[in-house]
Amino acid sequence: MSGLRKYHAAVWDEPLVMELGATGRRGIVFPETEQAIVDAVGDAIELVPESVRRSGPANLPELSEPDVLRHYLHLSQETLGMMGISLFGTCTMKYNARVTESLVRLPHVAETHPAQDVQTQQGTLEIIYGLDRMLCELSGMDQFVFQPGGGADAAFLHATLTRAYHHARGELSQRREIITTAQAHPCNSATASAAGFDVITLPMEEKGYASVEALRSVVSERTAALMVNNPDDMGIYNPDIKEWVDIVHAAGGLCFYDHANFNGVMGRIRAAELGFDACMFMLHKTFGAPKAGGGPAVGAYGCREHLAEFLTTPVVDKDDEGYTVKVNRSAGTTQVREYMGNIPVVVKAYSWLRAMGADGVKEAADLSMLANNYMERRLLQIPGVTKALPHLEQHRMEMTRYSLADLTEETGVTTLDVQNRMVDFGVDAYWLAHEPWLIPEPFTPEAGEMWSIEDLDYWVDVIAQICEEARTTPELVTTAPHNQAIHRLDGSGLDDPGRWATTWRAYQRKNPDASAGTAG
Repeated sequence: MSGLRKYHAAVWDEPLVMELGATGRRGIVFPETEQAIVDAVGDAIELVPESVRRSGPANLPELSEPDVLRHYLHLSQETLGMMGISLFGTCTMKYNARVTESLVRLPHVAETHPAQDVQTQQGTLEIIYGLDRMLCELSGMDQFVFQPGGGADAAFLHATLTRAYHHARGELSQRREIITTAQAHPCNSATASAAGFDVITLPMEEKGYASVEALRSVVSERTAALMVNNPDDMGIYNPDIKEWVDIVHAAGGLCFYDHANFNGVMGRIRAAELGFDACMFMLHKTFGAPKAGGGPAVGAYGCREHLAEFLTTPVVDKDDEGYTVKVNRSAGTTQVREYMGNIPVVVKAYSWLRAMGADGVKEAADLSMLANNYMERRLLQIPGVTKALPHLEQHRMEMTRYSLADLTEETGVTTLDVQNRMVDFGVDAYWLAHEPWLIPEPFTPEAGEMWSIEDLDYWVDVIAQICEEARTTPELVTTAPHNQAIHRLDGSGLDDPGRWATTWRAYQRKNPDASAGTAG
């Protein structure tokens, strides 16, 4: 076991920025407007239409530049994010290169508007088109769009595309069922239901996935589509997946491949070669763009040529004169976001793929599987840790789901307690599992390709230390965290609209004693 470092997060008890400052304090003093400019332009206020002028000063704090810098420095110290070791399973947490963060802040990315003349966007459109072509090569699809704002958005796009496809064939009234599995990501069943379909969920069986026979028993002339991820979050790959696709196709349904867990198979399998009609990739996971805090995100959605007419628009194409934007091509498919989506994320993913190259992508997948199985061997040596479906001895892929049920039974310490205690060692809390839990007291780490062996060892050593504490000083674990900026959060008001607030005005209304700087 490596030595666990002494750690304590910065604790500043930092006020809201609206509570800071004082009247008259300034970060910058603007010079008086030169008389020649006033003579040429007139009163600047008169240039603003009266209907949109403020009736009074903006309700903003007045701070000096050092005040602002210190405030946000304190917040950053309390929230280090990806600067810790984060093996957040199913999310493929990767280092986000500083160079791409700088790229997307440049004016020709950050300050462009998607509705401006297409000739002024040729560089951006070239990147969008280039990423489309690279993802088509990785998947075998014929066209990608980047409009969906995440994985659930992409799944919903497929559900609405499925609806439009069957409507165009005159079969929508008949094809009302979408099939998924118990271990598929919940967005598949949720978006299918939101699009108006009935959902059939196949249960997990002895081999870790539903059987071909189970699929056959529910496929019929009512089948609209299959929506499934493979490998699943337990790291198990369904080797019968091509037969599944053939069965659904024979019945007239479409097949959608949720590729959120693509990291361990990228460069190794192509969705189209397995027969899938469509798939999606998570640019904010697999392809090196930021993942955390709720966005920005992109669920890149791709399909085969026979579905292309149903894609949401706009889409980017290329002709002899350059890059063009096609709109209003979709035949009844719901638009899931405005314009072409989060283009800065597209730029970052494009940069990542160009930097990695085909060989780098394959090597990353190999490293992901190697790291996962290295961690599995070490974790299963810790008393109280077991593997999901332990009777399956074959190697798992990019992640493995574990259980602390034995530890909980022995000590009363739960996986939530262990999760809270992890952050006391400067390690990001692990991912548990999607609800409902198929495995008791779960946790699901994913090493990916970017973490060093020292990072992986430290992470496992933290788990070993906490499991030991659960036996010797369980109250230390059940009352954690102790070394964080905020100790255990009181979540009693999180669903009480009478207490939580997302704006300063609402905060003041719900907290009459709230102090303020100049904003009060």
